[in-house]
Amino acid sequence: MKNSVTTSETRLRLFEEVILPHLNAAYNLARWLTRNEYDAQDAVQEAYLRAFRFFDGYRGGDGKSWLLEIVRNTCFTFHRREKRNVTSVVFDEAAHTPAVGLPNAEEALVEAGKRTIMQKCIEGLPETFREVLVMRELEEMSYREIADVAGVPAGTVMSRLSRARKRLEECAQGRNMESDK
Repeated sequence: MKNSVTTSETRLRLFEEVILPHLNAAYNLARWLTRNEYDAQDAVQEAYLRAFRFFDGYRGGDGKSWLLEIVRNTCFTFHRREKRNVTSVVFDEAAHTPAVGLPNAEEALVEAGKRTIMQKCIEGLPETFREVLVMRELEEMSYREIADVAGVPAGTVMSRLSRARKRLEECAQGRNMESDK
């Protein structure tokens, strides 16, 4: 009996060391995939439960990639299970970005406008483009890690990322032109 308790404690400690530090990355990906703060929280909670349940199947390597693959699959399962229209909630980037320095009021207004434009443009991307963009640009994952998480070849990741960046740039330019009028 004592050996079983020790094994459980070791498993829990290893899970906490390898997987728990990636909670913010898991939420970030889930937030962009679900487009809803509360659905993202539910998806991350469910993903962590799945990750813990199947942690014996974890064979080492990058814990972040392993977890984000579970988060991604959980979000897709969540979409299918809920079968409802996901409402768009404005993601408050400022709440998730540490303050570096306080800009003056004009700079703050310009930055807020740029942030809003980028958020809307990212939210408007097709899911396959949005997920690779979030993993690469926001989570700073390698092409190989993204390919492992998404279950596609690295070339597909690069192609999707290229197209996502192009669409993002076109959208941002279009919205900037609209705001200049």
